[in-house]
This record gives sequence, C-alpha cells and structure tokens, in this order.
Amino acid sequence: MTSLMRKLSRELWQLRGQMLSIALVVATGIMTVVTMRGSYETLVDAQQAYYRDMRFADVWASVKRAPEPLRREIEAMPGVAAVDTRVSYYATLDLEGLDAPAQGHFISLPEHGRPTVNDIRLRSGRYIAPGTSDEVILSENFAHERGLRPGNSIRAVINGRARDLDIVGIAISPEYTYAVPPGSLYPDDKRFGILWMSREVLGPAYDMDGAFNEVMLRLSPDANEDAVIARLDGLLDRYGGLGAYPRAEQPSHLILQGELDQNRVMGTAIPAVFLGVAAFLLNLVLGRLIRTQRGEIAVLKAFGYRDREVGLHYLLFALAAVVAGAILGSFAGVWLGQAYVNLYGKYFDFPNLQYQLSLPLLIAAIGVSLVAAIAGALAAVRHAIRLPPAEAMRPEAPARFHAGWLERTGLTAWLPSAGRMILRNLERKPIQSLLSSLGVSFSVAILVIGLFMFDGVKLMMDLQFRVIQREDLMLTFDEPLDAAVIDDLRHLKGVTRVEAFRAVPARLIAGQRDREVSINGMEPDGALRRIVAASGRVHPLQLEGVVLSELLAKKLHVTTGDSLLIEVLEGRRNKRTVEVVGVVEDFLGMSAYMNRFALQRLVGGPKMVSGGYLSVATDARRALEQELKNLPAVAGVASPASMLESFEKQLAESLFVAVGFLLAFASVIAVGVIYNGARISLAERGRELASLRVMGFRRSETVVLLLGEQAVITLLAIPIGWLLGYGLAIAVASSLQTETYRIPFVISPATYLISAGIALAAAIASGAIVKRRVDRLDLIAVLKTRE
Repeated sequence: MTSLMRKLSRELWQLRGQMLSIALVVATGIMTVVTMRGSYETLVDAQQAYYRDMRFADVWASVKRAPEPLRREIEAMPGVAAVDTRVSYYATLDLEGLDAPAQGHFISLPEHGRPTVNDIRLRSGRYIAPGTSDEVILSENFAHERGLRPGNSIRAVINGRARDLDIVGIAISPEYTYAVPPGSLYPDDKRFGILWMSREVLGPAYDMDGAFNEVMLRLSPDANEDAVIARLDGLLDRYGGLGAYPRAEQPSHLILQGELDQNRVMGTAIPAVFLGVAAFLLNLVLGRLIRTQRGEIAVLKAFGYRDREVGLHYLLFALAAVVAGAILGSFAGVWLGQAYVNLYGKYFDFPNLQYQLSLPLLIAAIGVSLVAAIAGALAAVRHAIRLPPAEAMRPEAPARFHAGWLERTGLTAWLPSAGRMILRNLERKPIQSLLSSLGVSFSVAILVIGLFMFDGVKLMMDLQFRVIQREDLMLTFDEPLDAAVIDDLRHLKGVTRVEAFRAVPARLIAGQRDREVSINGMEPDGALRRIVAASGRVHPLQLEGVVLSELLAKKLHVTTGDSLLIEVLEGRRNKRTVEVVGVVEDFLGMSAYMNRFALQRLVGGPKMVSGGYLSVATDARRALEQELKNLPAVAGVASPASMLESFEKQLAESLFVAVGFLLAFASVIAVGVIYNGARISLAERGRELASLRVMGFRRSETVVLLLGEQAVITLLAIPIGWLLGYGLAIAVASSLQTETYRIPFVISPATYLISAGIALAAAIASGAIVKRRVDRLDLIAVLKTRE
C-alpha cells in the first residue's frame, strides 16, 4: 500500500461520520431511482407480457343479443386478426357471514378448448370439464378474501334461480387486473368476484343459446382501430349494440394504465429531483470538506507529489463516499423495488411479478453521483494546488470582521454579542450560507410534496363520500325496470327515503370529437346524491340540458352554453342536440348528469329506472340487506361506507409507504447538510473557537457560536423549502390527472408545520452530535501552528 493510500484509509476512518452521512445522501438518491423508476419498468414489462400471453383484446363491444353466425361477418372485417364471443351477466351471490348480497360477474368459457381472445390463467385447480353443469372458476382475489378454494361450493342466483356451484379452479385475467363492481370506485374483493362458467350452461340460463352479448377483437398491426370500431358498431346496431370501445377505454386497463402513467411520472420526476438534490449536496459538502485539507495538500506538494497525484488522491477520497453509497443504494433499491411491485400486486393481478433491475438505469444514477462528486472535489483541490506550498501550509488569514449591512441598518442592536458574531460570519460567506440553506430547504420541500398528497386525498374522499354520496345503500338492477319499482323500495322495512336514478349509455359528439359515457339521470331535488363541485358548491339540475365533469368537457372541447349531439346507445337509439348547462370540477371519473325526467324524454319509451339510492334506519339495515339477497332483480348493492373503507385500506398500504420513504429521505438530506455543515465549520473555525475558550468563553457559548449558524441556516431554509415544495406540489398534482381520478392541489397548515418540525428535529439531532465534539475540543492541539 502506498503512502497516499495509507493516508486515504486513515482519513476516511477519522472522518467516518461525515463520510457515512454523505454516503447515505448518495444511497438515497440512487435508491430512489432504482426503486421508483425500476418498479415502473418492471410493471410495464409484466403488463405487456401478461397481455401478450393471454391474447388480450384490442376492442370490446356489448350487445343486447346477437346471433352467433354474426361472428363470421366480424371475422371478415378488414384489420381483424381474431374474434371471440361470449355470454356475460351479473348475478347475486349468497355468501356465508355476509348480510348484504354480494355480486358476481359471470363470464362464459368455451367448453372445448380455450378462449381465442382474453384467455385466463389458472392459479390452482383445473379448467371446467365438458358436460358438467355446475362448475365455476373464481377470480383469485375474491377467492382469497372469502377463503374459498377448489372443492368448495358457492351459491348464486342466476336469472332468478338459486344454484349451488362447485369451485374447480382459481384464476386471474388481464380483463380484471383491477376488478371494480358496478357503481363503485374501488375493488371490493369481499363482496365482488369474477366467476367463469361453461357457455353451454350460462348461455341457456339467460336465453343466450346460440347467441352472445359480448364480442372481443384482436387487431392486426396495420389495422385502423377507429375504422374497425365504426364497422363493428354498424354490424351490431340492429341487434342492440351498446357501442364498441378500444382497449384504452376498457375499465380495468384504463385504471391500470392510469396508475402506470402516474407511476411513470412519479418514477421519473421524483427520482430526478432526489438525484439532483443528492448531486447538489454531494458537490457542496465534498467541496467544503476538501477545502479544509488545504494544509495537507500543501505538505504533499512540498514532498514532491505532482498536482495530478494530489488531485487523484482527493478524487479517491470523494469517490469512496460515492461507491459506498452506490452499493448501499443499489441493494436497498432492489429490496424496496420488490416491496413496491408486491404492493401493486395486492391490487393488480399479475402473474410472476418480480422486480427486474435495469443495469442502464443503475449506471446512469451512479454516473450522476460520480460527476457531482468529481466536480465538487476538483473545484476544491484546484483552488488549493494553485497556492505555493509555503503559502498553503499557513493557516488561512483571519477573516476581516466588520459590521455588515444588517448591523449598519441598526436592526441587530437588540441582539447579544454572540448573535451579532453569528450574523457577521454568515454575511462573510453569503454564497456558502445560501447554498447550505438551499440544501436544507430541499428536505422541507420533499416533505411538503409527500404530505400534500394526504391533504388532497382527504379532500377528495370527504367530498365524494361525505358530501356527494349521502345514501346508505345504492341498489343497481340487472336491467332497467319500470319506474313503479321505486314505490316497492319505499315500502321496504327500514327505508326512510328513496331516490331513483337512470344510467344510460350514450355517445357524446362535439364536432369531430366524441366520447362514450354513461349519462346519470338524477332526481332534480335529490338529497342523497348530488352534483357538488370541488369548491363544495351544490350544482342544481335544470329541467333540460346536460352537466359535464370538467375533464370530460375538456376532452370534448366544450363549455357552458355549447351544444352536444347525444346518441343514445340503447332502446330506440335516439339522437338529439342538448345544451351544456354546466361544467363541474370533480375528482373521480368522467361524468355526465341530466335531470332524470329529461333523460327519460331523450331515451323515449316507458319510464324506466336503473336503480335507487336508499336512506336506511340504522337499526333496520342488517335486516334490509338480508332481504335484498332474495330480490332477483337486484344485481348489486353498494355502500359508500364500504367503498371508503376499501379506499382507506389501499391508502394506508400505498401512500403511507410512499410518504414514509419521502420522510426518511428528507431526514437524511437534513442531517447530511446540517451535520456536515457543522462539522466542517468546526474544522474551519477550530482555532477561532479554541481562542475564544482561552479568552474566557464557556463551552456553551462557543457551542452557540458554532451551532447558531446552523440554526439560522435551518430557519432560513424552512420558508424557502415551503416555497419550493409548493411549486413542486403543483407540478406533481398536475401530472397526476387521469380519467380515473385527480388528486386536488391543497396544502393544509399542518403539512407546513410537520415539514418544518421534522427539519428542526433533524437539525437538533445533528447539533447534539456536533456538540459532543466541541465539548471534547483539545485547546492545545488546535492552537498549535505549523509556522
């Protein structure tokens, strides 16, 4: 080992605390990139492989009832590579231990062979045997939540007839990676599941023998998707087609893709910010640390070491921290990355979801850290080697302290002498002080970014489940029923109020733009379900016209006062021009609302309703839910309270993990900057502080002079961090806008207080560590000079 290597090893050990803090900053920056961006790439790869293996459809279409021979016409359409038809219905499930009726989505499977499009993947058990009448395969999450497995049975009410079904397999499907029951916003695996059944059994049960009500297409690579959809709609119109839609609008894919898009933004923007912050701090701290080695650099030059050798020595000094941080960050990133994708696996069914480390991604992250370390080290070494050895071996000339601009204004007259000394020292190095404060402010900003998500989600959930959805239960019928059924619901025991609704599939057309949505017809004087804007203002329903959610209005490029052509996709398939009478900023989905009676006039025919919102007496709810199990027309029962519970469970497992990660990284940044700043200041001002001790200053007074600077830097950093966090939070909120949900931008006072409190706690902890070193200061050793 050469002399320089022995010197390097010795100094790395002596400065192990500072080097460890620098390595942790580097590790967190690299870990963030490896975890978040790497998880995004893993999820995208898993999604594409899953879709490919299961032959996931490109186009779907629902129809009232179409004859099976129509399939040949669909197969002959230009651009169509594969076609599959099936029977699909919702039915009530009677589950043990559950008072309310559960819901199952029954989907037919070919009795011989596998589906040509949208295959399923068995996780356990077997496929349905030919010739059997009561065998089903369950979706995995539903089976897991209900404790069901192959060999068990389940009771279902299929088209008004109760049947006991034998479970022979557990499976997953790319169509239901995120299985949401009708009328709900989030999965409810305890009350909703997918059940696959033989088409030879399910078809006749719903009078679909030799017919289908759903068709799926895979397209050739050169196909024109819009043209295929238009031709498919033309074929299905005479059979009651409800409008074909592409993969981008398939419910499960839409939600999954929205999550992946958000993950892409978060996995790109946040790691870039974190790595940038880590690089900035690395440059700042290493530069200051190496500048304290001025005397050692001069001695090495005096002994004949060339500038290149000295520079390389200190580059290795800087690289040691980066290498240690890179190793720690890489392993921690892979571990956290696997945990991150496992978290997604709880809500999105993917087969064999394993985190895959991207080597180019890791090299890029380490490369940024290396460049920052080299830049910081070279700048400091270049300054020192320019001096002649004899000059550099002398201590730096004492600073010329004088009244700064603050003192000259008289604003510091009320400060004690220690306070004025602190301000003078900060004014003497304004750039250094500003950069140190900026470094701490990044930790505050990162905390603001993380905590604002809680504020936004809380506002979104309060608005949706406590202001908009005020019903106790929402009933959905398996098909629209005569409006007289509402009187029957009013007479159910325990029901105190009923409000009917009508959901109608429609195509909204504005010029060259169109969107297929479900128009929700609501009671004009409704109290259980209302249209409420983000501001909390209740939007009344007018006698005529349609109210659009803000995102839908933007997609169609319309605003209040404009006109839309509405094409109803059921019944008589009427078309009518309707005025947009309102645009409402909301946070969930893309919605269109109309007065129920105006919607009925638009659809035509007898007065029908799709379901009802119920207010129920608390002591009668359990009995009512049990009674609803026996109503064959009821396809589903949803409870806002259950939806909120499901969401809060998901929030607890995802947002808390993400914010905990941000909290840890912010703390590492704060400690890294404050601790290193105080240690370097101690090395720079050791002689000055020792002189003060000799002159009679107590230990506590010298500690105040040293740590007071760090306190001022931290206090200045907090408002700067708030401003940075505010700006970054706006950028994050705008990037998290999807068709599924939009997190509102709102920052509560508690967020600012918590972010400031954590930064102050990190400063206090760092100060306590440095204070111990000041207390052990060897006055004689420090006051010795090489002159």
